[in-house]
Amino acid sequence: MPHTMIFLCPLQDLSNHQSKGFSLNEQPIFVIRQNQKVYAYRNRCPHLGIQLEWLPDKFLDIDGDLIQCATHGALFSIDDGYCVSGPCGGQSLQALAVDIREGEVWVETPPAERR
Repeated sequence: MPHTMIFLCPLQDLSNHQSKGFSLNEQPIFVIRQNQKVYAYRNRCPHLGIQLEWLPDKFLDIDGDLIQCATHGALFSIDDGYCVSGPCGGQSLQALAVDIREGEVWVETPPAERR
């Protein structure tokens, strides 16, 4: 079944070089804005299946260069979600398609979590 795109928020609601968590289709996701590009991922570490942030909307490392899992310190690249350090080496976050339309951020709805 193809995934549909859903309106997330105005682009201006996302601070540049910052991350923000959301819930779509009852699934936790997060987005990161890098200038006019927005990246979206399911908020789920591939190592233990837990959410990544250490505080609300805090998904990035201290330098803001990498996504960081608060539990074990795994680091992921922002542009593709690939684990570059930590216990989930070789794995990636689940990326979601993003479309910027006339100043609005639209994101692919994540599929329901398999139990």
